[in-house]
Amino acid sequence: MQGVNQTMMQNVQSLSKSQTSVSKIECYVCGKGLEDGHCITAKTLPNGTVLFCDVHYSLQ
Repeated sequence: MQGVNQTMMQNVQSLSKSQTSVSKIECYVCGKGLEDGHCITAKTLPNGTVLFCDVHYSLQ
C-alpha cells in the first residue's frame, strides 16, 4: 500500500483593526462580583443591560 499525503488548507482572515473593551464584572446593586464568590448574571432592561449578583437578580 502506498501512503497518501493529505494537506489541510485553512482560510485565514486578518482583521485590520480589532477593538475590545473590558470592564469589571460587578453587581449593579451591591458592587460585589466573582472575586467575592457571587455568580453574576446580565439582564436586559428598557434602559440597557445591567449585571446582578445571585442575591439581587431574584429581586428584579
